[in-house]
Amino acid sequence: QVQLVESGGGLVQPGGSLRLSCAASGLIISNYAMKWYRQAPGKERELVARISSTSGTTNYLDSVKGRFTISRDNTKNTAYLQMNSLKPEDTAVYYCNADWSLFSYWGQGTQVTVSS
Repeated sequence: QVQLVESGGGLVQPGGSLRLSCAASGLIISNYAMKWYRQAPGKERELVARISSTSGTTNYLDSVKGRFTISRDNTKNTAYLQMNSLKPEDTAVYYCNADWSLFSYWGQGTQVTVSS
């Protein structure tokens, strides 16, 4: 059974940092492109960051470039999203996604709230 479990969300003040983790079981993440999405209330889910399975190439939503960093530790079967200089508009539920060919798996999401 495949599971992706996100952790690390919470309440943080503007300018603060959080590190999200996505621990995978039932699959080997080195075979998968790993992605982080987010969905704010009343908005569509959007792709925040992606890291490829082979070269480790990363891509980011324009609004998070220079602030967020996606990474993966294949030895721990875990992906990460380091979020710095957080802004209120980053408030959303963040979801981890593992994607390979016809296979796509999602975590349950973790809430990130940026507020003073």
